[in-house]
Amino acid sequence: MTSFRQLSETRTFRTSWFSHRINLKVMMLIALAIAILILLMLWAITLGAVDLSIREVWNATWGDGDRKTLLVVRTLRWPRIATAVVIGMALAISGMLFQSIARNPLVSPDIIGINSGATVVAVAWLVIVRNTSQLPLAAFLGAILTAAIIYLLSWRNGASPDRMILVGIGVASMTQAVTALILVRFPLEQIRPAVVWTMGSIYGSTWRDVVITSLVVLVSLPFAILLMQPLRAMSLGDNVTRSLGIPLEMTRLGVILIGCALAAVSVAFAGPIGFVALMVPHMARMIAGPQSGGVLVFSGILGGIILLLSDTLALHFLPVVLPVGVVTGAIGAPYFLFLLYRSNSRM
Repeated sequence: MTSFRQLSETRTFRTSWFSHRINLKVMMLIALAIAILILLMLWAITLGAVDLSIREVWNATWGDGDRKTLLVVRTLRWPRIATAVVIGMALAISGMLFQSIARNPLVSPDIIGINSGATVVAVAWLVIVRNTSQLPLAAFLGAILTAAIIYLLSWRNGASPDRMILVGIGVASMTQAVTALILVRFPLEQIRPAVVWTMGSIYGSTWRDVVITSLVVLVSLPFAILLMQPLRAMSLGDNVTRSLGIPLEMTRLGVILIGCALAAVSVAFAGPIGFVALMVPHMARMIAGPQSGGVLVFSGILGGIILLLSDTLALHFLPVVLPVGVVTGAIGAPYFLFLLYRSNSRM
């Protein structure tokens, strides 16, 4: 029988033109997470006012069934479930990237202001322009602009991770105040969609949402995996990173760009969902080990599981139906305090 230590070994696969190391333990964890995610999706899609069996869901997925079942499965339930999974993956990957660049497990795009920057521009767009078709672009521009402000304000012969965190917290407070100002400035009937959206919800998700968010994740993931190796070197300090010939600031800019794209697409289609980007990367490292490309993928799948589980809980197992952002906030806030306690106890 293969021991756990043997599963933790790294195997190298070589061809005449390619060489890559694979951690067998991480690969098995990824396979297990995928299996759990599939089972969770199948279970979630059977829940609701219309009781459906797995067989009915399977048939309706491929277009076989009565009109009511097809509507429930293909138009209402599958898009919401798929959106929850993809956005959970985007948030988790974004969180691991920002935690890696800041060298701090208490950092995430919602803590240092990236989500808040995307939110303030998206809210202004919803309230003033009232055009949801361009909302993803508005959220992305808000995230990039906020990241640029944080990067420039923290620059002093380079962008120090500690200064980026402090500046990001300040920028987050400022953008949250601007969002609140917008919401109290306009009439209630005009801001109602934005108020619901700011709670973080995937209600009313469509296949268009699934396609766009999936494309962003699929395009960003390979670049994020490639950046994990230089990020591991950057964890040793800026001087060591430069001595290894790694372009420090270019790597940071690449990480910020990819992290902002993933955070922005999540905000655009689900609103500001808190704490997923903070919790999941930390949980992934506790289970799978130090950051790597495989652990990044595992973190993404784990993020999909956590967000889908939270949405299922919010939709079916509480006295009232709540936005998923309320549930992740209720779970994430105590977890954040736990991480803060652990970090203080080590100092």
